Amino acid sequence: MTFPHLAGKSLQARLALAYAAGIYAAGALVLAFVAVPLATVDAATPAGGSPAGAITEPGPGIPVPQLLTGSAVALILLVPVALALGWLVAGRFLHPLRAITATAKVISAGNLHRRLDLGEPADELTELGHTLDDLFARLQDSFDAQRHFVANASHELRTPLAGLRTLLEVTLADPDADAATLRSACQEALALGRHQERLVQALLTLATSEAGITRRDPVDLAHLAGDVLASRRDRAAERGIDLADHLDAAVTAGDPKLLESLAANLIDNAVRHNHPGGHVTITTGVSDTQAFLTIANSGPVIPAHQVQRLFHPFEKLAADRHGRHDGYGLGLAIVHAVAQAHQAGLAATAHPEGGLSITVRFARA
Repeated sequence: MTFPHLAGKSLQARLALAYAAGIYAAGALVLAFVAVPLATVDAATPAGGSPAGAITEPGPGIPVPQLLTGSAVALILLVPVALALGWLVAGRFLHPLRAITATAKVISAGNLHRRLDLGEPADELTELGHTLDDLFARLQDSFDAQRHFVANASHELRTPLAGLRTLLEVTLADPDADAATLRSACQEALALGRHQERLVQALLTLATSEAGITRRDPVDLAHLAGDVLASRRDRAAERGIDLADHLDAAVTAGDPKLLESLAANLIDNAVRHNHPGGHVTITTGVSDTQAFLTIANSGPVIPAHQVQRLFHPFEKLAADRHGRHDGYGLGLAIVHAVAQAHQAGLAATAHPEGGLSITVRFARA
């Protein structure tokens, strides 16, 4: 059997040397414990061919030179045997590691579906393989979500741009366009621009929330929700929606701007996805060691298995009677990102009669 140059410092070579050293040391100890007693023990032989049962005299034992020569030969023969056994044992234990390395080399963003699948036996290396399989699965989900997000964001940004271009082309192609026509076209262009601005702002807020928080200031959720409510009452009144509040002090620590964005998106979502004559109830308070904010609203019936989809970017479940979706589908995604950045609990429940109840629980300051 041939061995690679041990100075190459491969893991198998180092393990083989370690195993061989152990085997060789064990063999040397065995020979030492066997040879030393044999060298000092005399063999009992019959004296002068006396009949059986006669008293015997002690005779010479195994000659010491012969014993030492045999031991030296055994130790020399043990060297390649120990190295061979060490190399085989090291290779056997490193086989899962080679499988991990080979698979990890071919895994990229384009084939994250590959898995190690080491199977049995269950040991530290197979446990590492299972951990990497879980990591690859999470990476695949992350890449898929990123592709889905980019595709949806591109679509949402392209639609108003296409509308703006069409508006300008039609207006410029009209030879009879007067000042009133041009003014109307400019107003529509500004409306489309505001739409894009709001969408870009929502995307920036989502990106900022997902990046985490860098400051933690004391924030009273009651004051925060009260300020947001004051700025939304006129809009709710225009849609015939009643706003009710039960705001008790609920102090937590976090980024004030992001927490304001969370409250604003929750209230805007509750008002937008509601029906005329509906209601929205905002509650803040303290429960045990947590400060909570709850938004409950009436509205369309949402299947329970679809609730979690609402927290994904660009997910829109309810359309109006004309088949159009209101909003960008980013409001609850921002809420989810802000809650995660603050390590807050987020729970949503669909009401059987329609509408949604969302509770965010923060650690008390």
